[in-house]
Amino acid sequence: MSDKVRAGIWRLADPKISLASMAAMWLGTFAAAADGPVSPLWVVVTVLAVFCVEVAKNASGEIYDWDSGTDRRIADEDRSPFSGGKRVMVDGLLTRGQTWAVAITSYAVATALGALVVLGHEGRAFWFAVAGIGLAFFYHGPPFRLSYRGLGELAVGLAYGPLLVSGTYLVQRGNVPPRVVLLGVPLGMLIAAFLWINEFPDFKADASSGKRNLVVRLGRVNAGRVFALMLVIAFLVLAVLPFIGVRWGVWLAAVAAVPGFSAARIALANPEATARIVPAQAKTLLSFVLMALAGGVGMLVGVPL
Repeated sequence: MSDKVRAGIWRLADPKISLASMAAMWLGTFAAAADGPVSPLWVVVTVLAVFCVEVAKNASGEIYDWDSGTDRRIADEDRSPFSGGKRVMVDGLLTRGQTWAVAITSYAVATALGALVVLGHEGRAFWFAVAGIGLAFFYHGPPFRLSYRGLGELAVGLAYGPLLVSGTYLVQRGNVPPRVVLLGVPLGMLIAAFLWINEFPDFKADASSGKRNLVVRLGRVNAGRVFALMLVIAFLVLAVLPFIGVRWGVWLAAVAAVPGFSAARIALANPEATARIVPAQAKTLLSFVLMALAGGVGMLVGVPL
């Protein structure tokens, strides 16, 4: 295997790609731990399965974004550490065939691990696995191409919020109370907001490639206002959670509002300048990570109201 191929695979499988899913699984696992014992074995299997889905999604997404031309149309001044795809084909690290090989292998391993959970531990996890893999592939892939039709943001909010938090909890506890579904909502909104702000630097390339996500449809000025509104709603939902049975310690997640609202101010003031948007991208990432970490730990020290 050449150095270029190894570098390309690493870009697709760099553990940083899983920050969003790891945040959701952290929150779901800690919610489960607050309600009873947790099985380390099934935590590990769940994490590995979701990680493989992340790698597969990145690889198949690279191919469909290559076909549409969006990644190739990003101007130098619009490049960002947080957006623009993994660029393994654009930078010549992997061929189309090699990228497909990574995608197919990763989807297959994820499916096998999911089957292990379903057949060996929790049968009701089947529908969560099907939904997760489906949203991962169809985010870019035909026939739904969610990210090209203004549905990608909703898909990400659902997948990395209620779906993954609830699915992780289900594997540990064997049921999903409504409060756990709602627990995933504010985190899902922050992760969707991270996707949203990452679409700002790619605005011109996406618009010229037919990638009609919501930022392209709204324009960056209006999208900046919606971005700020998403953050406000996320923290309002967080404030309500203890009143529906979530342990009060989840309020520790409010610390995430500090970088979150700082990101909102940047997006409102500088929606069309990539160099000025990059700090907002970093702050939004920090916000969702802090929400998951602090909220999860907080639930272990809190008690129901």
